[in-house]
Amino acid sequence: MSGYSTPQEAFWAGAFGDDYTRRNQGERLVLSNISLFKQLLSQATPPTSVLELGANIGLNLVALRQLLPQAHLAAVEINPEAVAHLRRLPEVEVFHQSLLTFEPPRTYEMVFTKGVLIHLAPERLPQVYDLMYRASSRYLALAEYYNPTPVNVPYRGHDDRLFKRDFAGELLDRFPDLRLVHYGFVYHRDPVHPQDDLTWFLLEKTSPAAPTR
Repeated sequence: MSGYSTPQEAFWAGAFGDDYTRRNQGERLVLSNISLFKQLLSQATPPTSVLELGANIGLNLVALRQLLPQAHLAAVEINPEAVAHLRRLPEVEVFHQSLLTFEPPRTYEMVFTKGVLIHLAPERLPQVYDLMYRASSRYLALAEYYNPTPVNVPYRGHDDRLFKRDFAGELLDRFPDLRLVHYGFVYHRDPVHPQDDLTWFLLEKTSPAAPTR
């Protein structure tokens, strides 16, 4: 686990993360992402800058480029193979590091995760919530597996690698100035644009200068 503070980081930076990168590619995934983000942003002012935490090869950013052609896009990613893909995307700012060591050089109008919070060590989530809040000047968005109470779910034969909980609710409780703008669910059997049973949320800062807790 050299250089990482949690086993989850080493897991995603290594061979399992490489395999995930190779499994999750293709135009159909981009089209499904366009549909998801179109819904997520339907009640928002289009952000002019976006930061994705845990971007993998950038399929979410490719989709967002279709919807936000003028926006500045940025990505944080821990896996070297995925970073190589990200760096081939035009006009995307790439940070090759763990979310747990990342310090944003600026604020972005929207900061989001998609299928990332579920894979982090639960005891480190407050740190990542603070990062999301600190890096965002307006919107926080997430698309994750929802459960009303925290649960640990076996993941492809591994324990302690997938956790479901109410991530959005925890953000709302942690930062009282956040408000819920919009939310929804995308089913894996959607006949046109399936996703992996993700529940998505769009939150907005109502007082950007409010301190973190």
